[in-house]
Amino acid sequence: MHRRSRGINTGLLLLFSQIFHVGVSNIPPVTLATLAVNIWLFLNPLKPLQSSCLSVEKCYQQKDWQRLLLSPLHHADDWHLYFNMVSMLWKGINLERRLGSRWFAYVLATFVLFTGVVYLLLQVACAEFMDEPDFRRNCAVGFSGVLFALKVLNNHYCPGGFVNILGCPVPNKLACWAELLAIHFLSPGTSFAGHLAGILVGLMYTRGPLKKIMETCADTVCSTTGYSRQPYYFNSSGYSGYQDHHLYGSPRYNGEALRNYDAYTAGLSEEEQLERALRASLRDQGNTRNSPPPYGFHLSPEDMRRQQL
Repeated sequence: MHRRSRGINTGLLLLFSQIFHVGVSNIPPVTLATLAVNIWLFLNPLKPLQSSCLSVEKCYQQKDWQRLLLSPLHHADDWHLYFNMVSMLWKGINLERRLGSRWFAYVLATFVLFTGVVYLLLQVACAEFMDEPDFRRNCAVGFSGVLFALKVLNNHYCPGGFVNILGCPVPNKLACWAELLAIHFLSPGTSFAGHLAGILVGLMYTRGPLKKIMETCADTVCSTTGYSRQPYYFNSSGYSGYQDHHLYGSPRYNGEALRNYDAYTAGLSEEEQLERALRASLRDQGNTRNSPPPYGFHLSPEDMRRQQL
């Protein structure tokens, strides 16, 4: 066990502030567990970064396959952890409430594994076609590849609309590609192949065979164990006025909830939700009498109507 050196981790403090402002009870269990595991392994890493990062040389050639699981759960510093986990917080809330905790956990575990595999394949392809052996030694660490896969999935379920990237409005369906290029040019040290691998895994699920394969595997396991796989369901609460008291486990599916999803988020994109949440967090730090609202931001009825229009 290698503990982090003592010191003030500003990114970690801001992450805790954001989590508690949203409210631990408002965060679905799988999302909360994912945040907890990443924070715990940041404070108490299982291995140093050099021994947990993912590369073709270390993972494939030296048969260190445990890096496929270690690399997404370790982060270079507190700001790396902060940005990844805040993004995971909002994506997890949206997707876990839509898919249900069991299926979301299944999707998350599959994305973690497949993103690493696709990353290795991309690095091998680059090394071969560009005749550059350094691609085999490039080592990546962090959860951002999985987040890109989740972003593709989130945009698939919430099509339409625009997001603001570097001052330019970009359609939601193209946002992940624009962010891939923007991050690459603004932060050259980030892993372009890791982020691209996440996008490709997300597309394999939404447009390719991955979802069907997962459903077949789940049905096979359920039939073998005699357990009936529950259908997808979506729970919503708060601004839309719809509330299901059988959270995270009810087999009930309410079609009206899907129609109320935009009302729940007020039609905001993930980036707009995050921006409002951060503003609300700074504004409401002294307000301890009232429980935090869902998603950590305030919207008046007039704001909701304006966003929907």
